[in-house]
Amino acid sequence: MNLMTDLRADVAAALQARLGADVDLAPLALQTTREEFEGEYTLVVFPWIKLARTKPEVLAEELGKWLVEHSDRVVGYNVVKGFLNLSLSDDCLAKGLFEAYKTPDWGCAPKTGRRVMVEYSSPNTNKPLHLGHVRNNLLGWSVSRILEAAGTEVVMANLVNDRGIHICKSMIAWLHFGNGATPESTGTKGDHFVGNYYVRYDQAYREQVKALQADGVSEDEAKKQAPILLEAQELLRKWEANDPETRALWEKMNGWVYAGFDETYRALGVHFDKVYYESQTYLLGKKIVEDGLQRGILQRHDDGSVWIDLRDEGLDEKLLLRSDGTSVYMTQDLGTAVERFREYSLDDIVYVVGNEQEYHFQVLRKLLGRLGYSWSERIFHLSYGMITLPEGKMKSREGTVVDADDLIVELIAEATRIGQEQGKAAELDVATAAEIYRQVGLGALKYFMLKIDPVKGMQFNPKESVDFNGNTGPFLQYTCARAQSILNKLPELSKTVCGLSEPIVGTSFNRYERVVLLALHEYGRVVAEAAAKLSPAVVANYVYDLACRFNQFYHECPIARESDPKVQQQRLLLTSTTLKVLRSALLLLGIETPEQM
Repeated sequence: MNLMTDLRADVAAALQARLGADVDLAPLALQTTREEFEGEYTLVVFPWIKLARTKPEVLAEELGKWLVEHSDRVVGYNVVKGFLNLSLSDDCLAKGLFEAYKTPDWGCAPKTGRRVMVEYSSPNTNKPLHLGHVRNNLLGWSVSRILEAAGTEVVMANLVNDRGIHICKSMIAWLHFGNGATPESTGTKGDHFVGNYYVRYDQAYREQVKALQADGVSEDEAKKQAPILLEAQELLRKWEANDPETRALWEKMNGWVYAGFDETYRALGVHFDKVYYESQTYLLGKKIVEDGLQRGILQRHDDGSVWIDLRDEGLDEKLLLRSDGTSVYMTQDLGTAVERFREYSLDDIVYVVGNEQEYHFQVLRKLLGRLGYSWSERIFHLSYGMITLPEGKMKSREGTVVDADDLIVELIAEATRIGQEQGKAAELDVATAAEIYRQVGLGALKYFMLKIDPVKGMQFNPKESVDFNGNTGPFLQYTCARAQSILNKLPELSKTVCGLSEPIVGTSFNRYERVVLLALHEYGRVVAEAAAKLSPAVVANYVYDLACRFNQFYHECPIARESDPKVQQQRLLLTSTTLKVLRSALLLLGIETPEQM
């Protein structure tokens, strides 16, 4: 028995009885009734007014009467203009609750056969992951999990930007200032170690630019003539020429970075099904560009560079190959997109990339379309807003970014401090308490990042995120721990509920119980909406609302003091089902839920 499916079928039958068997049922949508009105679900009747040739109130009244007479689920109704509010029987709600409790993957859709690649992270190998990468990784991971819950097969991919002038700058700085040091010899995490030399490069570069200016060189020329920049550019040329010594240094330093990245990914709880490396993919698009030239789709300028002209589509001309024949990012993305659709037979690709790259993906779609790839419009850019701190923006070259590793450590430390001050987990052994504080710190980080719609910019304040009250991760985790505690305190009753083979009928649901139960039946719709919008915020808003409803139920409807055994069972069943849905929804956000806090 599926409460929403069966109720929708009843409403469809009512519409067909009144308007004819061929009535268009596509607009039929049931909404949760607003709290100020009586009822559980509301039907908007306006789509059928023209066909019914009557007033909205009259059609709603007719449909309500039919449902009360013919449906064993609907026991009452009221009409507010063109809105028909339906009241469901207690036994119908009991059956709906039992269905939610017994269905293991409640809220998840059956497999659709669609396959989608979600690309996220995409770091550069010249610096450690920072706060911006954290939002990117958490968005990519959560969107992947939500799509899977909506029935889609997901391939999680990472494209590592492991070549180019940025890593050469770190390499040349290490050659100048490293004196043979390694992450092991200095006790430094690999990505931090390499990132320190990127900062050291920038310091040396600025000093050299100032020195040249002091000698009378203009600022523009000084920026081009700084010796350390010229050395980095020469190192890049050697890399592209496959110079063995340069390649060996590049592999060694990138290896340090990868080890550091992997440690951060493990701490964040993310992973990838496929990792691409720019050094292996940057040439893939060149053959496609050459083919486009031969077909007259692309144009070669007098200097030998190759372009696509998209001015007739409201865009601009876009460079695809430089005059020396080397590729650009667009060429690389062109090649990798074609390769990915071929390799995985994809239906869609979702790129999780900041909003500063919106134009890039507009061009990529148009370019692929011009080249004849029918799937070009199935490329989606999950464009997320800039993340800032209370003190402003971050700058990698100046070393003023918020490091991901430091942030994780800080939040876990803050969760530990607050937990100890409040006496939480005081009776637990040190290792167990430390694990709970780790889960709470990361839960605070993830929820704070994901509760805001991706398209919006956000300001991150670490201390605000670690709060056991309000719209925070720790509050939601604490709600789960409270629900688990209720079940633990009534072990015999919990066993009885666990062994139920049929719904508990013959009881009545009060308003506090009803609002929780109805929210449980919204979960599938929420998952589908979040998948359609590629927005974990939809799930985050839902889980916070469900937690608030459950906490009110918990305060108003004590289970242990209830004298009616059937009501006790029903409330425990509601508690257990709510806990299952809370945990399921939080896992879509990557948030673990401790059993006690």
